[in-house]
Amino acid sequence: MSEDIQVKMTTMNYDKERPTAENPVKVEDLSLRDGHQSLFATRGRTEDMIPVAEMMDDVGFWAMEVWGGATFDTMHRFLNEDPWERMRTLKRYVKKTPFSMLLRAQNLVGYRNYADDVAKAFVERTCENGMDIFRTFDALNDYRNFETVVPVIKEYGKHFQGCMCYTMTEPRMGGEVYNIDYYINKAKALENMGADSICVKDMAGLLAPYDAFHLIKALKAAVKPPIHLHSHFTSGMSPMTHLKAIEAGVDIIDTCMSPYAYRTCHAAIEPLVMTLLGTNRDTGFDIRLMARINEVLEKEIMPKYRHLLDDTKMSIIDINVLLHQTPGGMLSNLVNQLREMDALDKIDQVYAELPRVRKELGQIPLVTPTSQIVGTQTVNNVLFDDKNERYKMITGQVKDLCYGLYGKTAIPIDPEVQKKALKGYERGEEPIVCRPAEVLEPELEKAKAEIGDLAADLDDALIYALYPVTGKRFLKWKYGKEQPPQDVQPRTLQDAMAEQELLKKAKAGLLVEKSDKDRPEKSESSRTFNVFVDDDYFEVAVDEVGGSPVVSYVQPMAAGMQMPAAAPPVAPAAAPAAQKPAAAEAKKAKPKTPAAAPAAAVEGTPLTAPMPGMIVKYEKNEGDAVNQGETVVVLEAMKMENALPSPASGTIKSVNFSSGDSVAKGDVLAVIG
Repeated sequence: MSEDIQVKMTTMNYDKERPTAENPVKVEDLSLRDGHQSLFATRGRTEDMIPVAEMMDDVGFWAMEVWGGATFDTMHRFLNEDPWERMRTLKRYVKKTPFSMLLRAQNLVGYRNYADDVAKAFVERTCENGMDIFRTFDALNDYRNFETVVPVIKEYGKHFQGCMCYTMTEPRMGGEVYNIDYYINKAKALENMGADSICVKDMAGLLAPYDAFHLIKALKAAVKPPIHLHSHFTSGMSPMTHLKAIEAGVDIIDTCMSPYAYRTCHAAIEPLVMTLLGTNRDTGFDIRLMARINEVLEKEIMPKYRHLLDDTKMSIIDINVLLHQTPGGMLSNLVNQLREMDALDKIDQVYAELPRVRKELGQIPLVTPTSQIVGTQTVNNVLFDDKNERYKMITGQVKDLCYGLYGKTAIPIDPEVQKKALKGYERGEEPIVCRPAEVLEPELEKAKAEIGDLAADLDDALIYALYPVTGKRFLKWKYGKEQPPQDVQPRTLQDAMAEQELLKKAKAGLLVEKSDKDRPEKSESSRTFNVFVDDDYFEVAVDEVGGSPVVSYVQPMAAGMQMPAAAPPVAPAAAPAAQKPAAAEAKKAKPKTPAAAPAAAVEGTPLTAPMPGMIVKYEKNEGDAVNQGETVVVLEAMKMENALPSPASGTIKSVNFSSGDSVAKGDVLAVIG
């Protein structure tokens, strides 16, 4: 037994004789932020946090993470919720436990570095809205990106938790780049910046138990601030990693309530509570209170989100993460993107290309936003490159990375890739070496002027400054200028239960319920027909009643049964069959916006969407002259921007979508004549 975890070897009454631990492990709960972000794409709604908020406040967590990360983006984009209001609302229910957020340093809660004036204003408003602990990280571990936000955090007297993103270049910690000296040096840099605590942020679950023991021991010896461990469950190692870290003296551990735990998320708190019960590191938590919280979550909350969970895998772990180091959220994004592009069969090629792209881009850690930068570029390479050319479609964010707008990479970026990315780059073709934000012009006043009266206060203006396209759309929803679409409306528990009931019926073959009417006798003259509906077919018996054919039953054919061959079409049917592909193409090319002219009516060369995404902006308008290769439209895919070039020189004959519109692969975005 480890001398670091001493157990009181007595028969213990849970209620009355549980000793107070000498050095209890502190625990931060992530359920209300990283929990739903990791499991179901950050779709958790504020209304579904309120039923358990007061009970969770009574557990005794060191902190509750409730904000930051992807919540700001997802709330205003997909949930029609004001991100600032969530913090204020939950503060009315959680009065004892400090709130924690994930702050992406100069990226704030976005996917690029913002100007200093926006960064400063954002942190000020976050403090004033009630945040207590700022878990601050930079995707490149470049702490120059902390220089604007940290002084504001300290000025407001809030807790600054400095993070170092954990990653590897070897199967275990070591090698020339990410070794124990690397992390000790990063920890010392954070201590010198005034960190109140230091977090090892293991976003992909790569930290092995014995590596954790040595790393935590070394950090505890090297720096004074408390050490906090954040390790995702993805690989299955994190519960063992937690125990070895606790033996090594870690101060704080991240976990989730069990309904939000495991898979690509975090280990559950409940087994840890019972594991440490009666030891000198006992959490002191009441497991029965946690059981009551879980009952509410399981029965009243989680059923609403069941449809968003990935149920394609039997296993709750993904050992492949140790090979490709892809965090869970990034992995689901890659799979969804490939599925939407009808290219899921290329996922293995993506996994093979990803380490190569990562190395060429400076061996950067894979965490937001660099995980999206590497992931999206990898998908682009697999889908659009050929044997003669790599990096044929380079995202705007890769160009920014190569220029230095995200910071300094762990190793130099491949010079050939960097040169290609910066060819014709609007800021210049020579990369910068200064702090990235030093080359960014102030943005806040410009954003205020652009959004005008649609923003009622600074919080609104910051939503627009961070997310100009989707932020403006949300503010129109918020103030009744536009009707929110149905897909951003909340699901009720009744909706979820009805859907589950429907699925049960479908699986039992009861989706078409029998009629109460008396069934007529089947005559000897009945005839059987095969009826085809898309890829399904049914065997239908037809009786002649009063001279008219009547369907007496419909029998779905059993799964796996071979479909009978269709009879050869007679001659008159041949012409419509030949026209079908053309009709399908016309439908595919038709713009989704009602005001736009059908693309088929405009002659010229179409510019089609190479992937599904959202229109950020058109660089060219109808009637503008354009040269082949010149950017016509910027398309956001996987939260990264792709500048789509004109396929021909000429004049823009039609622009078929607007900023903020969603488009499918193959949609005609513009026509050049």
